[in-house]
Amino acid sequence: MKAVKVVIAILVILLLGAGGGAYYIWNGLQPVKASGQAVKFTIESGMGTSRIAEVLYKNGLIKNETIFKGYLKWKKEGSHFQAGVYESKPGIALDELIAKLNSGDVVKEAMDRITIPEGYTVEQIAKKLGETTGTPVDAFLKLADHPGDEAVVAFKEASEIGNLKHAAEGYLFPDTYEFKKGTDIKDIFHRMMEQMQSKIDNIPDLQQKLKDRGLTLHEMLTIASLVEREVVVDEERPLVAGVIYNRLDKKMKLDIDATVQYALPEPKERLLYKDLKVESPYNTYLHEGLPPGPICSPSIASIEAVLSPKASDYLYYVTKKDGSHEHLFAKTYQEHLNNIKKSKS
Repeated sequence: MKAVKVVIAILVILLLGAGGGAYYIWNGLQPVKASGQAVKFTIESGMGTSRIAEVLYKNGLIKNETIFKGYLKWKKEGSHFQAGVYESKPGIALDELIAKLNSGDVVKEAMDRITIPEGYTVEQIAKKLGETTGTPVDAFLKLADHPGDEAVVAFKEASEIGNLKHAAEGYLFPDTYEFKKGTDIKDIFHRMMEQMQSKIDNIPDLQQKLKDRGLTLHEMLTIASLVEREVVVDEERPLVAGVIYNRLDKKMKLDIDATVQYALPEPKERLLYKDLKVESPYNTYLHEGLPPGPICSPSIASIEAVLSPKASDYLYYVTKKDGSHEHLFAKTYQEHLNNIKKSKS
């Protein structure tokens, strides 16, 4: 009888122990007390489950490191956790936490997003960058004048020309960019240059097209920038490019208002007659041929128009004053004068 009592006592102790152990494990698998305050933690590349469990425990996201490691082993998890900086609120279930680590649901880095419109000048780009990212305007312009190691292959011709207003003008591609907050100014500048290089590299048969036109890459970008600043309606870009070629072939001055605007210290809403006499190598009212370099960042549409212009006998064009942004084209100066009158009516 005594032996039976001893056996019963042992069984009771074992059952209590098993129950206590089960409760201990069950409790360790429960979420920690919920909190509305998210915590950030970092999982580094190469971290094992023991170290990850330690990080989660120290950040108050799990109750027990040992139980968490055992749970991972039982679930066959932990081998696909991704490195990165995470953010989580205490109180989420272990399975949810595991899923976050498996998917690499890391904290998105703070980014600066900036759109550089087609036709922007280097100075406009510098100003917009300053407003968006806090990048010093003067520092960006200094880079634009002396790109140095930030230059790309396409820039080589421009680097050998000495009378450019800004050496990198026309070589910063107009696009929408995202940069991590605090990105170095040189990296921003180089990224814009690389984007232009990439776009140029993807133009089919570019070198042959340049050869057929008797143009250098720099000259092509210069004409494209003129088209960009002169034309709003896409369908007219190849036609205006053709007019520029016609005037160059006939050794006529280009007489393009946009080059005068670029030459002025500040662009004007409306040019005056005296502005057309401003002394600058960019002033195509004074100097024959192309300006020394681009006057803005041209779009791909303008570049394509220059490489594939529309043939015509037109030598002149004037903007309609009806708000359509379209042009009236003429073959002779008298027709051009008539179009000027039409454009005002």
